[in-house]
Amino acid sequence: MPTPQNYKNHTRFDPPFHYVIIPILLLNFIFSIYIAIHSGHAYLHTHLWYIVMSFVFILMAGNARASALKAQDRIIRLEERLRLASILPASDSATIAQLTEAQLIALRFAPDEELAALAHKAVSQGLERKAIKKNIVNWRADNFRV
Repeated sequence: MPTPQNYKNHTRFDPPFHYVIIPILLLNFIFSIYIAIHSGHAYLHTHLWYIVMSFVFILMAGNARASALKAQDRIIRLEERLRLASILPASDSATIAQLTEAQLIALRFAPDEELAALAHKAVSQGLERKAIKKNIVNWRADNFRV
């Protein structure tokens, strides 16, 4: 059975992306530079183009990852706003609107029992993402984030 998620172990790596795709793309970029340097002037323009394209592939991978994370952040914000709306009394609806994106995303780890107090604390004290996570007593795992 895996260890329960908490502040110290909640970050995740996506093995195909972090351990396969990125290293191979970086090796490809380094290798294309090596070939351009050691091939002399024969087909130099082609080798320079390979360097450019290798760099573009790295940018594409990073952009694809960033886009996926941004989409997940949007869904998390929506989920947390809905959860707060169901937990907080109607008189506290202004608190939901005052929470920043980073605060909403950090609050996903707070269980329902701690959520209202922590949301008020985040707004009143302007807590950052890390501070919110450190204030959570009973961690609510998010095992779906990539």
